[in-house]
Amino acid sequence: MSNDSIAEGGNGKAGLKSGPALVALAAMLWGTAGIASKVVYSIEDVPPLVIGFFRLALAVPLLAIWCWSRLGPTTFHFPGRDLLRILALGASIAVYQVFFFAAVPELGAALTALITICSGPVLVGLGAVLFLGETFTRRLGISLGFGLLGAGLLVGVPSGGGSLVGILFAAIAAFAYAVFVLFSRMLAKHDPGKIIVVGFGSGAIFIAPFALVSANGIGTWSTSVWPVLLYIGLIPTALAYLLYFRGMRSTPATAASVLALVEPLAASTLALALFGERLGFPAVIGACFLLVAMMALLRRP
Repeated sequence: MSNDSIAEGGNGKAGLKSGPALVALAAMLWGTAGIASKVVYSIEDVPPLVIGFFRLALAVPLLAIWCWSRLGPTTFHFPGRDLLRILALGASIAVYQVFFFAAVPELGAALTALITICSGPVLVGLGAVLFLGETFTRRLGISLGFGLLGAGLLVGVPSGGGSLVGILFAAIAAFAYAVFVLFSRMLAKHDPGKIIVVGFGSGAIFIAPFALVSANGIGTWSTSVWPVLLYIGLIPTALAYLLYFRGMRSTPATAASVLALVEPLAASTLALALFGERLGFPAVIGACFLLVAMMALLRRP
């Protein structure tokens, strides 16, 4: 067995015990990205898409060095169809970033998040059954229902409508998210670090032209912006996705998409603790539903 295979194989028994927990932990770390972005906005008027670009670009260099020290040239080796899959994963995360942030001016942040958060797991569930051969169990269906209802209540249904163009953009973002999750599951046998290096590296290249167009005045940004951007790249991106891709080895795609709904719960909890942002009664009920969904998936049968 090659060194790459040893590094990627891991301990199957440990993965079966901890996979969903690792995905949930990753989602909690993702929730800190929104709080950190809020800190960036309070310092400089940085376009969200630019933050999305740096989130990918800053996650890659240190992981590339780490992976090269362990795996050597195989860091960039994805045999056969896996090469197309890793490039598709990178493209999907880039498409998600571009269309999510394009939908926000048309719909507002709340409605955009509601559409992507609630439709993403449904699309993942359909794709997992059709393309991965996963079984949609009763337990998973109940968890999905509680998770979607909880996320909807937590995010809230905004007043007023939105443009059809904005809805289309949000739907494309949700579809791209589903593609990302499905390819994550297909590629989970590989070392998590190399998935980030190649997948996110290609995603950063895809998104760079869109981000650079809107990155006016980057040379005049306050130096205090960069440590926050570095945090976003290293903790809720590099570290979180290391946990996520490791957890995906033993977590069905649909279950992972439901566990990812913990992200808005973590963000809301941090906003309450750090900024004193209060949750309304529906949001509290939604948080309880999300906890029920998470515990149902984390509990061993």
